[in-house]
Amino acid sequence: MIFREATRRDLPAVLALLADEDRVVDPASVVVDEASARAFAAIGSDARNEMLVLTDGADGADEVVLGCLQLTYIPGLGQNGRERALVEAVRVRADRRGGGLGAELMRLAVERARERGCGLVQLPSNKRRTAAHRFYERLGFARSHEGFKLPLAD
Repeated sequence: MIFREATRRDLPAVLALLADEDRVVDPASVVVDEASARAFAAIGSDARNEMLVLTDGADGADEVVLGCLQLTYIPGLGQNGRERALVEAVRVRADRRGGGLGAELMRLAVERARERGCGLVQLPSNKRRTAAHRFYERLGFARSHEGFKLPLAD
């Protein structure tokens, strides 16, 4: 397996993972719209953001994206001025769950944050994703805050 920054070639596979967490969506069926392409480019050009993928390590076009996540590094005055790492959009292919890929993906993300000098790793998760919450707790993440969102667009 290979853990690396996502490339533009990975974008359909990442969008397929995000489209439906309960089934495998064929990346070839995903249409990359202008907004998604623009967002991906913005993530890639921002030193405080990373879209990361875990792949099967095959060469070239045969490579399969097995999981993804986005890491955002947030500066702040808390944590003695150290950045915090925000983990979002964590997904593992539905047909590859249960074999430790998610734990490896998160381990590598935490390691990356630690190497950067972050003082904390945090992650939001939809309240309906109860299985994901059990998974995060098994990895040592603690429920510590209640979060709120205010949608600004449809």
